[in-house]
Amino acid sequence: MDERFHALAEQLLLIERELRVLGMWSATPPTEEALASCEPFCVDTLAFEEWLQWIFLPRMKVILENDEALPAASGILVMAELIYRDRQPSARGLLESLGAFDQLICGGE
Repeated sequence: MDERFHALAEQLLLIERELRVLGMWSATPPTEEALASCEPFCVDTLAFEEWLQWIFLPRMKVILENDEALPAASGILVMAELIYRDRQPSARGLLESLGAFDQLICGGE
């Protein structure tokens, strides 16, 4: 098991918490068509927070639960900063959690 798994699991929980605090967590999933997008971050069918909730978090949880290989790189923070550039003060906690995730994936502690 990769030594980063525990810290990554904690970051995933923090990302979910921040989405909930910001009121960006939805009880209603997107359509199957929206989830099937081939575009990066499903930019053509989902809001970024929907992508985080319905695609990113579940995929990462499966990777951790099944002790699969972690991605070699992550650039989620860059995308989030672009998406939330007009809401950076209110989204600070989310951005920090995503940044910490990126650092862990890249091998930093």
